[in-house]
Amino acid sequence: MDADPDTAPLRSADRVYGRVKAMAISYRLRPSERINEVGLARELGVSRTPLREALNRLAAEGFLEATVNRGYSVLPLDPKRVLTLYEYRAMLEIGAVRLAAERRTEAGLSELDRLAHQTQATIEQDAFLKLSADEAFHSHIVALADNAEMLRSIRSLNERMRFIRWIDLDKGGRINWMDEHVRLVNLLRVRDAEAAAALLRTHIDRRLDRITEMIRDGFAEIYTGNTLAARILGDTA
Repeated sequence: MDADPDTAPLRSADRVYGRVKAMAISYRLRPSERINEVGLARELGVSRTPLREALNRLAAEGFLEATVNRGYSVLPLDPKRVLTLYEYRAMLEIGAVRLAAERRTEAGLSELDRLAHQTQATIEQDAFLKLSADEAFHSHIVALADNAEMLRSIRSLNERMRFIRWIDLDKGGRINWMDEHVRLVNLLRVRDAEAAAALLRTHIDRRLDRITEMIRDGFAEIYTGNTLAARILGDTA
């Protein structure tokens, strides 16, 4: 009988890439930690060839850092890096929402409205479900801009920011951004680009006030269980 592809040892470079990427995103591989390729290959049950291919690819995509003569390390979890990600996200989404006000279709707007109400429905759910709904909503705003490069960028940002945004939702308590999602839909419906951009700017900037707190909570989570890694990888950190 053939092995179940979901439980068989990782063999292909793509499967190794996906696994290591999830480990980096969730900080299952700890911040600033130099990757022990021999140990990681043994843990994944693969040779170093597909692992090295995956590490090269992840470094090129900005998920790991490659250093001459030192191999690969996990990106740090520090205020400067988190700030640059939020600044980039703000510039990207604000530009996208202005384009979306001009280019949105009725079908696309209806889907955005559905996603807005879906985020409202997750308010009593765990942070992972809230984050998944929030990522879908913001990605769809960018999709309405009808710009493939913007959409590719926001998807990459969603992955690189997933851990810190999950911490924000998990530790930040009840927040009002879900109602703001509905307001954004209404502003796009009447094509008010400037008001939508201003609301989105406030929506994102509010997170900047919590960066230091989010990082502190993030380190505490990483070293005391890391629920996100367990949720994504199906194991314990």
